[in-house]
Amino acid sequence: MNHEQQIAAVKRYTVEKLGEDSTGHGMDHINRVVKMAKKIAIGEGVDPFVPVAAAYLHDTIDEKLVANVDEAKEELWTYLEQHDFDDADIITIMDVIANISFAHTLDDQPIHLTKIGEIVRDADWLDAIGAIGIIRAIYYGGAHHEKIYDPLVKPRENMTHEEYRNLEDETIINHFHEKILKLADMMQTATAKQIARHRQQVLENFLDEFYSEWDNEC
Repeated sequence: MNHEQQIAAVKRYTVEKLGEDSTGHGMDHINRVVKMAKKIAIGEGVDPFVPVAAAYLHDTIDEKLVANVDEAKEELWTYLEQHDFDDADIITIMDVIANISFAHTLDDQPIHLTKIGEIVRDADWLDAIGAIGIIRAIYYGGAHHEKIYDPLVKPRENMTHEEYRNLEDETIINHFHEKILKLADMMQTATAKQIARHRQQVLENFLDEFYSEWDNEC
């Protein structure tokens, strides 16, 4: 198989796994991340083939979206082998998609991403900020029946991985403070840093307006 056919194959795999997602991780999100990963890769002087493949697959083994992460990894590895990805590319793809989640930044061990990992993580995180990021946060919170906001529930700090995944103690608005507002400063590539500046301002403006309206100050 050539690269074009392999990319088509991983897209089909992702559609099969996430095509019906209703938490903000469906194909609209995937397609934006793919497009951004390609843009960043070209800007960084990196062949976009592996970043694009990893971008398509980045949510297919996510612990919040699959019932069994180990089984999902095994199934994906087999699929990539069956579609003529070489071992080096499979190892790179699996390493990238296993380590780009924000939750992993809360682990005790620091994450050392490859350049391809930085590209794909930046592309994914850019879709969590700005106007799209606002809508996705609300969509995800609604899917999990979170409160919109409670002034008595303060944003959590210094969370562990497990605490971050516990949605019982989270509100939608607190999620902005616990994660989303932090992402711009954690971008790795020059392209992503530039794009993030505007999207960060969109987030901050939204929250200023939200709190003002919540308190009937405008």
